[in-house]
Amino acid sequence: MAYIAAKDGTQIHVKDMGQGRPVVLIHGWPLTGDMFEYQTLALLEAGFRVITYDRRGFGQSGHPATGYDYDTFADDLAAVLEGLDLNGVSLVGFSMGGGEIARYLTRHGASRIAKAVLVASVAGYLLKDDTNPDGVDGDVFEDMKAQIRKDRFAFLQSFAKTFYGVGLLSKPVSQGILDWSFVLGVMASPLATIRCVDAFGKTDFRPDFKSFTVPTLVIHGTGDATVPIDPTGRAAAKAISGARLIEYEGEPHGLFATVPERLNEDLIAFLR
Repeated sequence: MAYIAAKDGTQIHVKDMGQGRPVVLIHGWPLTGDMFEYQTLALLEAGFRVITYDRRGFGQSGHPATGYDYDTFADDLAAVLEGLDLNGVSLVGFSMGGGEIARYLTRHGASRIAKAVLVASVAGYLLKDDTNPDGVDGDVFEDMKAQIRKDRFAFLQSFAKTFYGVGLLSKPVSQGILDWSFVLGVMASPLATIRCVDAFGKTDFRPDFKSFTVPTLVIHGTGDATVPIDPTGRAAAKAISGARLIEYEGEPHGLFATVPERLNEDLIAFLR
């Protein structure tokens, strides 16, 4: 099944691979489900069934003019789980994808869900305000949107360097990975790229934490300059009952590619 229709008819592109216990990998902004290349391979070789999908507006999914909010994203995830009739599924959300997990559990409950993993996730609250002094200043998000409107392609190339910690790590990612990330990013609708900045930047997921009633693992890099760990990863681990936090010292946002072997080992150990 290559496509599943969302509630409003938007076609969600899905890849469903392998046999065994199902794991749904939910991608980050501004990429596609293919960002999980290293994780997909490792999970398949470990005997899991791996499902990835492209968020509406990104990759090969439909690019509608509406629906770029987390209630809709959560309902899109529900459509994927229901369309594939998945039960006992583990959800792994990277960055923006962690928000889907949080809002899905609030809107749809955990009856289909076995475990949850938040990787460098926005779940928590990114926007700095009186209740969230460790958050990101709103001007940062406005500047991102302005740059995308002016030259989305230049923005994507610049953003990727911060995303992967280029210039900060002793062993940075290859130029090939930067080029690959650019290709995934330009597949998105420019409208979706812009509107999702507000979605992940200004949605408060703190009320959703009470909906996490399944075993939960939180993984976050302490050097994450894109999604700072304090208002997100550490806040989530503190608020979610029984959650386990693994901090990757010095790692940037894109740790799925900077330390894929370590991430894969931690994921497989938890999912097993």
